[in-house]
Amino acid sequence: MLGVPLAVLSVEAVVESATGWPGMGVVFGYSFLIAFALPGPSEVVLAAPIDIGLSSTGNLASIMLVSAAGKAAGSVFAFHIGQEVKSSGPVVRWLRRSRWNVLEWSENRSVELAKRFGHAGLAVALSVPFFPDTISIYAFAVLEEDYPRFALATFVGSLGRLVVTIGVFSGLAAVF
Repeated sequence: MLGVPLAVLSVEAVVESATGWPGMGVVFGYSFLIAFALPGPSEVVLAAPIDIGLSSTGNLASIMLVSAAGKAAGSVFAFHIGQEVKSSGPVVRWLRRSRWNVLEWSENRSVELAKRFGHAGLAVALSVPFFPDTISIYAFAVLEEDYPRFALATFVGSLGRLVVTIGVFSGLAAVF
């Protein structure tokens, strides 16, 4: 894959080969890191061949719940970082002057969503498959101050993203 760092591809390969209960730890860890550090797709957890003794639906539901919990935990970590960054003038100035002006773009979209839909807006933004959610998480983290509601919104949005992804792929499989 062009433009994707080799380290990310390696991490994704580990997730895609994760099995059993230790694999659930890998899914949790990957999802935690995706929330604030890794630029890869969170949907890769759905490819993990994890069998923990449940039905295939039960195994998949367990993967989805563990992934959503990992992403919520990582989001709370990002939230804490965002709270610290809010008061860090040099960091904010550096981000505003950066080549892509990430702050301006993410703030505009996130402020719009936050004002209009609150935490539900964050959950909806995080439910869009294959869209990088790290920006949304950090932008909301800078705007928000309620840890539990933020964690719940990221859990629901992360779980929603996986449900939507499965729905899309199931629909495509039915058509083809």
